[in-house]
Amino acid sequence: MTSEALARAESLIATIPDFPEPGILFRDISPLLADAAALRAVVDALVEPFADSFDVVAGVEARGFMLAGAVAIAAGVGMAPIRKAGKLPRPAASVEYALEYGTAAIEMSDDLPRGTRVLLVDDILATGGTLRAGQRLLEQLGLVPAGTAVLMELADLGGQAVCGPVHAVFRI
Repeated sequence: MTSEALARAESLIATIPDFPEPGILFRDISPLLADAAALRAVVDALVEPFADSFDVVAGVEARGFMLAGAVAIAAGVGMAPIRKAGKLPRPAASVEYALEYGTAAIEMSDDLPRGTRVLLVDDILATGGTLRAGQRLLEQLGLVPAGTAVLMELADLGGQAVCGPVHAVFRI
């Protein structure tokens, strides 16, 4: 992975104003995901600081699923989903949290043995509410957080103070 490959990958992230609500700048990663070289560069960058320190990758719905699946395959481990409330047939733990534009809850099943080392992956760190909720889910289920990684951090929103340290490939 080169800094040139990562710079190209970052250039593929589009900013969409006023989505999903007025005042929000949505970061569309679809062009990055569609480009094999860019996707490979960010997957490698997500894994690098945590190499050989985790047994499973947990991905936060929905864009975190895509990244977590790719990270899991690259690392040769499994992937566990963290879903929005009401989407799992057997939720074992649930955590409610605040978003920058509302509230939500996420859930996880207890499919992993206690003590499993888990790398938590999502697409973005904004205010930190979603990732902190994911960390709390892992703790409730007796799993060992191996780290938290995101594709991008909106540094001005202070998410690191809520759930840090978080490894971010890009800081915007």
